[in-house]
Amino acid sequence: MQKFTGTGVAMITPFNTDGSIDWDSLKKTIQHLTNGKIEYIVVLGTTGESATLTHNEKQQIFNFVAEHNTAQLPLVAGIGGNYTQEVIEGYKNYNLDGYSAILSVSPYYNKPNQNGLYQHYKALNDAAPLPIIMYNVPGRTGMNVSADTTLKIAENCKNIIATKEASGNFDQIMQIIKYKPQGFDVISGDDGITLPMIACGASGVISVVANAYPLIFRTWLGFA
Repeated sequence: MQKFTGTGVAMITPFNTDGSIDWDSLKKTIQHLTNGKIEYIVVLGTTGESATLTHNEKQQIFNFVAEHNTAQLPLVAGIGGNYTQEVIEGYKNYNLDGYSAILSVSPYYNKPNQNGLYQHYKALNDAAPLPIIMYNVPGRTGMNVSADTTLKIAENCKNIIATKEASGNFDQIMQIIKYKPQGFDVISGDDGITLPMIACGASGVISVVANAYPLIFRTWLGFA
């Protein structure tokens, strides 16, 4: 199974002034990240404007990145949402040829309780065609996936291989790192606290700032 360690990048989606996708700039971005020696690319995460693209636009971007991934970096597809069945339908309907994993953000807006969060990820675990990296970002979703819930998911949902943890709560982060099962990774989802997270045992980062400075950021983290 692909391990997602080191510097991953939540790649931007560039647009033209009329709101259409800027394919030339997207191709240049892929090359820029490749030249920056990053370990993997996350396509259509938050930074990739996943919340404001149509299904067809998303599929076009998934295809384009896979086609222009000449360095054959591992690719992660961002497919998440607050409606569990719709996320599962996305797993069935998107062509993910060339992708190694899925990044799936926890449900937003609905504010499910901890059991609801667990049941959501359990359903995704059972349906996903690829390994899943769960994504806890309470500042955006309005609901924190607790350490206990994350550990329960890690123990019982073997197709969920990692969490992108962006709670900023080091008590929670260290509890997950200490008690997680072997083979389950904790990935930083916040550039500013990545270095101390790695010191605590995180496997790396899915970065935003590395869109601009991939090699500099990767070197600063000690992955170069």
